[in-house]
Amino acid sequence: MNQVDYLRISLIDRCNFRCQYCTPEGMELDYILKRNLLTDEEILTLIKDVFIPVGFTRFRLTGGEPLLRPRVVELVQQIASLREMQDLSMTTNGFLLAPIAQELYNAGLRRINISLDSLEENTFNQIIGNRGRSKWQLVWDGIQAAYQVGFNPLKLNVVVIPGVNDHEVLDLAALTIDKQWHIRFIEFMPVGNSDLFGDKGWIASSELRQQIRARWGLIESQVRGSGPADVFQIPGAKGTLGFISQMSECFCDKCNRVRLSADGWLRPCLLNETGQIDLKTALRNGVSITKLQEQLQELLTVKSEINFKQRYSGTATGNYSRTMSQIGG
Repeated sequence: MNQVDYLRISLIDRCNFRCQYCTPEGMELDYILKRNLLTDEEILTLIKDVFIPVGFTRFRLTGGEPLLRPRVVELVQQIASLREMQDLSMTTNGFLLAPIAQELYNAGLRRINISLDSLEENTFNQIIGNRGRSKWQLVWDGIQAAYQVGFNPLKLNVVVIPGVNDHEVLDLAALTIDKQWHIRFIEFMPVGNSDLFGDKGWIASSELRQQIRARWGLIESQVRGSGPADVFQIPGAKGTLGFISQMSECFCDKCNRVRLSADGWLRPCLLNETGQIDLKTALRNGVSITKLQEQLQELLTVKSEINFKQRYSGTATGNYSRTMSQIGG
């Protein structure tokens, strides 16, 4: 088991997209009330006094859509200014990014992941559940703005869905040739919505690599990440291609992260909530920082016994029914 030193923090459970792999069509959303969200002060306290002393050095801000969080630039600045902070990043759908990309960079954010599941406007709209004015161009503008500002690495996340966007793999991979962009192909994970897109299943990363190798060749990249992606590169390309293979290749033994939900629940795994801790209630009830640190250490011990494939295949004990929109990214 890797050392767990990476916390994903969901800033808000709301999103301005309804991506079909995240929020299935027809699903009624029960949003967290504002009073039940972690406050900025509570987030800062948990990072500074609980997580950093226990050995956490890397933090990612997620959602929902984190740019919907009020005063998000100010919160980024406060987190980035912590003396012990070693790495701060964000995952966003990019729709609201272009106007504040420079502000986020000035606040101390240096790394950003943007979801881009399709280069085709109609396919993009289908995936995000868009029924009004197309949002593709504003997302593309956000990507361009982040690139111009200087975010590095600039990663684009692509969930590959059979029969929907898998025909675009080569076009998306080609984005890495002339620009220092890093495409991350993610195996479609039907969490809580297994009948999505006609139960088409998922495509193994090995098949995607085979396609790309046949077109350009493919070599292992010298640029290594600390996450679950296996990183490759088209020979001579400026960017890289990462493959996140949670369905075909279980990487639980390499997982280095835990997740903090927008309402303060600390969970050890994407699909396993064994040992979860309600940190928000503990803070508001005056539980000591020392006690919270002890509870965090206990959760990390439980995490070492969790296996994603067992949970997904149904061989693990307990029920799991939350969809991706309720997990926190």
